[in-house]
Amino acid sequence: MNATSNADPRELDKFGELAHRWWDPNSEFRPLHDINPARLAWIDGHVGLKGKHAIDVGCGGGLLSEGMAALGAEVTGIDLSEKALGIARLHLYESGHVIDYRLISAEAMAEETPSHYDLVTCLEMLEHVPDPASSVAACARLVKPGGQVFLSTINRNPKAYMLAVVGAEYIFNLLPRGTHDYTRFLKPAELARLCRDAGLEVLEITGLRYNPLKRDASIGADTDVNYLLRARRNA
Repeated sequence: MNATSNADPRELDKFGELAHRWWDPNSEFRPLHDINPARLAWIDGHVGLKGKHAIDVGCGGGLLSEGMAALGAEVTGIDLSEKALGIARLHLYESGHVIDYRLISAEAMAEETPSHYDLVTCLEMLEHVPDPASSVAACARLVKPGGQVFLSTINRNPKAYMLAVVGAEYIFNLLPRGTHDYTRFLKPAELARLCRDAGLEVLEITGLRYNPLKRDASIGADTDVNYLLRARRNA
């Protein structure tokens, strides 16, 4: 798949229509606000973000990008949604952070700046692209030898379907209906294989538990629904 085609126009339109609500912690992006501290602490604990050069693939409105910048990282955020990037850039006037936001695909960015970043993050994006293998391979090309890649997505099993689709979209109304396509979910073993095929060494697969009633998230062993993967590009 070429650099410009690994995007679903329907997905871009869907999130573009909601972009103006990205920084509202009680909006459709409430789950992202709730889980962001846990995933940010997990990343920082493994790489020490201060002084690191990071790229956030599929940055959306910039929630994770700003979190990394606040911890001292030099951040580039890339996305293919013009509306989301517009909101991300606008929010910098409020936060005061300095982030380089660009409208470009991961594949094209990997051609432009290969082996350039200390770490690459690609969170909550793989389940929204037609070819996740292409995205993972691009992340592997972007990171420096010895650098780390942080990925997250949703497992594919009946429990994940009931909680991430039926529960989140139809019962608790945490997300708009149609946010997720169950057929695009990836089992941990499948994502690990994509990483190995891209030349990455899988270091860790861990779960991300989220309680929407308490608005609480934590990193743990349960990978049944949401999970994170940490990999390294060997020298």
